[in-house]
Amino acid sequence: MVDAPGRRAIVIAIDGPAGAGKSTLASRLARKLNYLNIETGAMYRALALKAIENDVDVDDESALVNLALGSKITLEPQIDGNRVKLDNADVSTRIREKDVTEAASRVSVHPKLREWMVHKQRELGSKGGVVMEGRDIGTAVFPNADVKIFLDAAPEVRGNRRFHQNPVVEPSAAVLAEMRARDERDRTRSVSPLVAANDAVVIDSTSMTLDEVIERAEQIVRETIGSLADPANKESGDRVIG
Repeated sequence: MVDAPGRRAIVIAIDGPAGAGKSTLASRLARKLNYLNIETGAMYRALALKAIENDVDVDDESALVNLALGSKITLEPQIDGNRVKLDNADVSTRIREKDVTEAASRVSVHPKLREWMVHKQRELGSKGGVVMEGRDIGTAVFPNADVKIFLDAAPEVRGNRRFHQNPVVEPSAAVLAEMRARDERDRTRSVSPLVAANDAVVIDSTSMTLDEVIERAEQIVRETIGSLADPANKESGDRVIG
């Protein structure tokens, strides 16, 4: 599946809770389309790491915003995902560690910080040709995205997947407990809570294999690209992204 030359590059938004497989799906789609994969969660993780390194309280919104204003976070596409750089230093591995994961979840609830992040994310995706994944892409960052997918799965399944990604960190029961707590924070925060956009296609991957999820997502993207290529579909063809 390759985007046709001369065709308007689209925005693909993938939202969903932790452990649903958003990063894997976004990476595969971006690779097939030759699009940029924007992993928004990595941006929050990078800032959370900087807060840890600078002894900034992750519950202090003003301090975090000031920290963000002096930070440079970049995503560099690689074959196996993004290389994440914080102030020009490669932090791709460090931001996946448990302390950063927990801090990022707390950092992401602050409205003013999310506003700053959304501005940066819109800049990255303003020209289209992106697969952006996160928790509020289709509802807040790009409400006019061409494709919106909400990828979900039962908490037990997501917890098990996360545990098997790194089983040496902690027992699976602890992983599931943290995931439930993170779900609660994401779904109940005051700004841009985790929720499927009204026009998103929901994919429940609880009983699906990875290949089945990717196949379904590719079908959704193909249908959208085909619709945009149809001269009779003026409404879709004239839509302004962002």
